[in-house]
Amino acid sequence: MENLNALIDGFGAILTPGNLLIALIGVTIGTAVGMLPGLGTAMAIALLLPITYGMEPTQAFIMFGGIFYGGMYGGSTTAILLNTPGQSSSVVTVLEGYKMARNGRGGQALATAAIGSFVAGTIATIALVFVTPITVEFAIGLGAPEYFAIMMLALIATASVLGSSRIRGFASLLMGLVIGTIGIDAVTGQQRLTYGVPELANGIDIVVVAVGAFAVGEALWTAARRRNGKDEIVPVGRVWMGRSDWRRSWGPWLRGSALGFPFGAVPAGGAEVPTFLSYVTERRLSKHKDEFGNGAIEGVAGPEAANNASAAGTLVPMLALGLPCNATAAVMLAAFQTYGIQPGPLLFEKESALVWTLIAGLFVGNAMLLVLNMPLIPMWVKLLRIPKPYLFAGILFFASMGAYATSGQAFELYILLALGLIGLAMRRFGIPMLPMIVGVILGPMAERQARMSLQLSGGDLSGLIGGPVAWTVYAVVAVIALWPLVSLARRRAAKGREAVAA
Repeated sequence: MENLNALIDGFGAILTPGNLLIALIGVTIGTAVGMLPGLGTAMAIALLLPITYGMEPTQAFIMFGGIFYGGMYGGSTTAILLNTPGQSSSVVTVLEGYKMARNGRGGQALATAAIGSFVAGTIATIALVFVTPITVEFAIGLGAPEYFAIMMLALIATASVLGSSRIRGFASLLMGLVIGTIGIDAVTGQQRLTYGVPELANGIDIVVVAVGAFAVGEALWTAARRRNGKDEIVPVGRVWMGRSDWRRSWGPWLRGSALGFPFGAVPAGGAEVPTFLSYVTERRLSKHKDEFGNGAIEGVAGPEAANNASAAGTLVPMLALGLPCNATAAVMLAAFQTYGIQPGPLLFEKESALVWTLIAGLFVGNAMLLVLNMPLIPMWVKLLRIPKPYLFAGILFFASMGAYATSGQAFELYILLALGLIGLAMRRFGIPMLPMIVGVILGPMAERQARMSLQLSGGDLSGLIGGPVAWTVYAVVAVIALWPLVSLARRRAAKGREAVAA
């Protein structure tokens, strides 16, 4: 009841003209950046961070929450009409959505994506209301060793799961950890990796890292790969659903919601895995198996629901533990730190009004998105006709202004360009971006927890082990680290048995 009362207070705070306007701006921006291939919600929030410095933290996070949910909506539009997912989480939607559009059913595909996103977002946000406080109660009893173990799990899981290979994932993580150590050591007061450059003494601002890696790197990458000609956009048609479409969609919406939320709440779970699992599940359960591969509406409804449910799931570890599970959550965590707020178990106690207003804002923003997406999709599609050179020139301009605003020094622009070139190289060689961002954020936090653990144990390494929770977490870390070796051994044993049998 206490949480429900706090949520009601959050609705009271969000339902004011000023906050509703900010929520509307957030979902509008989120939908726009989600629709434009190459952009993303992480980039949008990173670009807006310097602009929101003068806003109240509550208003800033209402906007960021709207952008987060809006990006999930917008990504499906390009997947269906352009055969190009606006977000990585919309990749599975391409399989059936584009086929539906080519068959003249683009309106139905867009409608089931929009309504499914609303249903899943509402269910997942309700789950967020009840699951997050339980997670907080669990986290309050954890000490420094347990937090260090959980952070190590987040780092290793993120680096292991993402990217085309574990080597690339850990290379990205190592870059992030190195960037995170730049500056003055908080314990010894010595400068680390500054090479005598005074501007590096305070470290590299996470906003500059995020903007450089996401915005500048993506702009350079798109410019390097730009091809002549225009993408073919399939006409939208009327956005509506018939009785048969409703009957075939409501089950995938519910099942996708059930799959997406828990995957979003675990480190490196993301939306890619549950959307794929949802697609496979709907293909097995469907009574219209012959339509899969040719435009089955279940193949759009389920993955889109899983996609949006996972977005709410990622907020659970970010708010309750201070752990980001995807790039957007990582940038939002950086935004909390920019305002001097540390997400974690004490967040609900110290910043209760902000948290519950943010959650209430997610409900309101989700409803706004349904209103925006259903009747206005033909208008949104016009964004896809913006010439890419103009689009990314504007992004580079705002990225430079945002980086300069962090400290007012031109040196930040050099750092921004260097990070942009690093981002370009990472895209060129298939190195994932998220492990680097997570390393920059969690690296210093993990170092602080490790030092606290060692201080409590008098420098004994056993202080890092802690209690049963830490043991369990380290066991999971060991499984993640050793699983490739186990898989390799099993494959070799299988080949050996096949050779003997032959």
